[in-house]
Formats: sequence, structure tokens, C-alpha cells
Amino acid sequence: MIEILVGSQMGAAEYVAEQVAETLVQAGYEAKLHLQPDLDQLNPTHVWLVITSTYGAGDLPDNIQPFADQLAQDRCDLTTLSFAVITLGDSSYDTFCQAGRTLSQLLQQQGAEPLLSNLEIDVLTEALPEDQALCWLPQLIGRIKKGE
Repeated sequence: MIEILVGSQMGAAEYVAEQVAETLVQAGYEAKLHLQPDLDQLNPTHVWLVITSTYGAGDLPDNIQPFADQLAQDRCDLTTLSFAVITLGDSSYDTFCQAGRTLSQLLQQQGAEPLLSNLEIDVLTEALPEDQALCWLPQLIGRIKKGE
């Protein structure tokens, strides 16, 4: 099972997450979208894929901020957790993709292990964010298969 945690302010990250989930299901994986991620409702033995945009000056989208607060405040044991992060951002800001970096750091502080380096998507490039995510997805699938 792959738990997809979505942080989306304007809808772009949510759209990317839907495309990724659909592709994972077609590849034979079970995937579940969480549009309001809650630490208490997630299984730390599943793979978590965080897909978030960066909003404002490196801020987390409103819908995933409570999850980040839970991670920062709770002393939960996530040593069984493997995760990956896809972040959308605007490279004209010095806080480019900061939301994904923040979530990755919070997860690692609780003992979670990243499967890959964060995929940081610059929305200023011509390539569509969902296309960039789907091109990266085989790397994640390869890492998940090795860990199963």
C-alpha cells in the first residue's frame, strides 16, 4: 500500500497526486490519496509518498500544515516508515520547494527513511508537473520493489 499525502493550495499538487495514484494502480499497487493527512490515520508500515506544493514564502499548503504540526509535536516512532517526496515550487523564489524539504526533514526526525532524494519540480519549466512526476515514478517503484 502506498499512502499519498497531498499538500495543495491551488490544486496543482492534487492533480499531480491523482495522476501518480492512477499510474501506481495501473502498475498493480494499491494507492490511497489523503487530501487532509492525519498522522493518527496513517500506517507507518506502508510507503508514504508526499506530494506537495510550496506556497507563499516557503510555506506548507493549508491542508497539510496540521499534519506537519503533528509531526513536529508528536514523538512518534516512524522507524518502520519509508517515504518519498515530490514538491512543486517556483524557482524564482529563494524558498523554492521548501515545503517538501520541511516535510522530509520532519519525517526523518521521527526516524523515517527516505527512499529517494526529493523530486523538486519547477513550475516555471515548460514540462508539465504531472509529466515530470510520472517520469520519476519508475525510480520510486524500483526502490519499493527492492524493499518489499
